[in-house]
Amino acid sequence: MKDKLLNSMQIFARAVVIPVFYLPIVGIILALSAILTNPIIVGKEGFLINLGNFIGSGLWPILMNLGIVFCVGIAMGMAKEKKGDAALVALFSYLTFLGANQYWLELTGKLVEYQDVSDLSGTGQTMILGFQVVDMGVFLGLILGVVVALVHNKFYNKEFSGAFGAYGNTKLVFIVLIPILLLLAIVLSYFWPTVAMGITLLAGFIDKSGAIGVFLYGFLNRFLIPTGLHHLVNTPFLYSDLGGRIIVNGKEYLGAVNVFLAQLSDPSIKQFDSSAKYLQYGMVKIFGLVGAALAFYKTAKPENKAKLKALLIPAVATSALAGITEPLEFTFLFVAPLLWLIHSLMDGLFEAIIVLLGVRTHGMGGLIEFLSYNLPAGISRTRWPIYIGVGLIQLATYYVVFKFLIKKLNLKTPGREESEVKLFTKKDYKEKISKQSGEAVSAGGKDEVAAEIVQGLGGKENIESVENCFSRLRVKVRNASIVDEATLKGTGAAGVVKNGVNIQVVYGPKVNGIRNSVDNYLNEKIS
Repeated sequence: MKDKLLNSMQIFARAVVIPVFYLPIVGIILALSAILTNPIIVGKEGFLINLGNFIGSGLWPILMNLGIVFCVGIAMGMAKEKKGDAALVALFSYLTFLGANQYWLELTGKLVEYQDVSDLSGTGQTMILGFQVVDMGVFLGLILGVVVALVHNKFYNKEFSGAFGAYGNTKLVFIVLIPILLLLAIVLSYFWPTVAMGITLLAGFIDKSGAIGVFLYGFLNRFLIPTGLHHLVNTPFLYSDLGGRIIVNGKEYLGAVNVFLAQLSDPSIKQFDSSAKYLQYGMVKIFGLVGAALAFYKTAKPENKAKLKALLIPAVATSALAGITEPLEFTFLFVAPLLWLIHSLMDGLFEAIIVLLGVRTHGMGGLIEFLSYNLPAGISRTRWPIYIGVGLIQLATYYVVFKFLIKKLNLKTPGREESEVKLFTKKDYKEKISKQSGEAVSAGGKDEVAAEIVQGLGGKENIESVENCFSRLRVKVRNASIVDEATLKGTGAAGVVKNGVNIQVVYGPKVNGIRNSVDNYLNEKIS
């Protein structure tokens, strides 16, 4: 029962990642839009301010309609086969729910009257795509996405014969969903207000718990990374009213990300909302892990330092600049689990410290993302120099603590092993990639690596599905016992995480290319 629940949670977390992939792109471009529309920088009129408004008008609808984004993304991500069909049915289902829910509210006399859309704030109702419905925020998309995926996986391959043949397969999925959606439109109009009250109370409790709540948020958000369940911790705070709700220029914004971006585009706001505390977990990516890497280098055997340096530098750069930490974190997760616990505790601690110091930055990713958001926001509204200062203290703390523990406990971190120093293992894989040029593997090499990955996962017949997130190949297999970790690490993986039949293979930022190669290899073998 426990394994089944964990497996279901991991499948859901993997699906949530799909829409989340694209949102940082939207956010960074909206930050650019905020710069172009800031009258202090570009004046009150002219080409640049019109360009900024034009860009913002094009991208804000994505963040203002995250419900449908998550609905489609989750349905597609959780679907076993025919993912495109599942996405289309999810879109139909979302629209069906909106229409039915509005009509039921009107029929039962529950529809709130309003003069302006902003008047609906706090009433439990909102406007979505022109429909006035129960205000569920992003949770509507999460719920409907899961419902669509469950029905899709059960009925997508059911066929009829004769005159009903045209209504089988994924058409049947939508047919089955229609009464379910109509029922949900009724039930949620009564049930959700109670849930919303609970969410409000929970958000209030977390907010009032101050630094302690932020510490727990930061700790869990880091500690759960090996399981992939950390997305279940941060997503509700980033994209739902659990992470904040404000009105800016007559428009309501939900979630810490939307709140920050809305205030970024309004120069009249003197200080960002306290919900920014959920956006500051990137400090360890820029500073803390650099200190950890220095500790690895300092405690390495003298004869291994040159090789270790060549391996650590790209891993540190990937973490500090791009915010992708797994290639570095997974070098010590398995050989020294205690360091992972300490790492997670210190991450939460420093997040709490900057909240106590009144810092309100956008700092979820690496240095590039940090500068993109906080330079245009300004010092007075974010206090971002304090973030940098505390980050340097974090770097030094990580160095001292990691160095002490490594020496005291004789931990076999990179450079201290008896075997060859490796973050990426196996000599034969090194022959496939030129480290000097950094060039991509040739077409033949990619096929060979893909073949090795499939072999390491137990062969084509053992693979049920292949997905990926920012840095990991996420594979569901039929039999986890025949997965060969040594073979997978030989393809350049920094680590392999097994959770039942769910396998995560850590490749870092090159994972997209590897995923494509594996998909192509599997498709060739099928055809």
